[in-house]
Amino acid sequence: MVNMPRTTKKAGKLSDELKLRIHDYMVQARMTEELLIRMVRGGQGYFWIGAPGEEAFGVPLGLLVDKGEGPEHDYLHLHYRSSPTVLAMGAQPIDLLRQMRSTATDPYSRGRNFVNHFAIKEWNVVPVTPTIETQYAVGPGTAWVQKRQGGTGLSIITGGDAGTAEGDFATCLNWSTRPGQELPVLILIAHNGYGISTRAAQTQATPHLHERAGPFGMRHGEVDGNDPEACYLALQEAMDYIRKERKPFCLQANVSRLYGHSSSSGAQLIREERDCVVEYEARLEAEGLLSKQEALAVHERWRVHLKAAHQQVLEEPMPDGADIWQHIFAMAPEV
Repeated sequence: MVNMPRTTKKAGKLSDELKLRIHDYMVQARMTEELLIRMVRGGQGYFWIGAPGEEAFGVPLGLLVDKGEGPEHDYLHLHYRSSPTVLAMGAQPIDLLRQMRSTATDPYSRGRNFVNHFAIKEWNVVPVTPTIETQYAVGPGTAWVQKRQGGTGLSIITGGDAGTAEGDFATCLNWSTRPGQELPVLILIAHNGYGISTRAAQTQATPHLHERAGPFGMRHGEVDGNDPEACYLALQEAMDYIRKERKPFCLQANVSRLYGHSSSSGAQLIREERDCVVEYEARLEAEGLLSKQEALAVHERWRVHLKAAHQQVLEEPMPDGADIWQHIFAMAPEV
């Protein structure tokens, strides 16, 4: 078994255009999430949980996805910190605001679910569930379809470090590596160092959780989740391997959690955490690709865009009680 090193090395180089595109999506994702936090504080939503601090990992993932419907394209089994990925795939920030507000125009759940619970059939984004890490057990199902289908489609599963202690994670490792029946699965661990309010060091015997894939004969690696270029190249390498070999790969990204677990814990900015947006802007400035003024202009463009989207969402209709019988498998009871 040949594995990636514990911390992946950057083999390759991103174009200047791609670097600036990644930065733009990172700012878009960060500013969208910060608006969602303000909405829940202002009583315009019931609960927030999201991805500030994971943009450097989530955006490259979204840009690398083979987007489409059906097993010839990638399936995505995401969790509630996946907004950077979905936005980089082309989702509109206004739709996240709609789900926060629980409007009738929410395209992901028609006001039924709380924010960052995506469901996009035409992009193979499987409905996100609030139950922790069940996606690890579900993902091999679509991967098995893709194995039978042939082609290069793979199933992408994202989750957090605390979820790797769940039985679903071990199930995923086992079902993805049966001899002769290996599956095209990309198993991702976004390690932010906490399980809600419990430090990972109190519950996990090692910070290198991807190494649990080793005894299953699975390739695995680790990357700095605050470095978008390293993440892009590590994800690209892992995905290329899966598409070619039709075997699984487990990749861990060490990320930040800038606003705590959720609105239940206050969603206050934690200044001790690394900020991937701030770091990347400094790096792009040092390379002569993005001045401070140009970076501010990107933030201002998204501020104006989000302000208009926010105002529009506040004027959109809320679900009617009768809507409960729409978009469900069971019919309304006879009256």
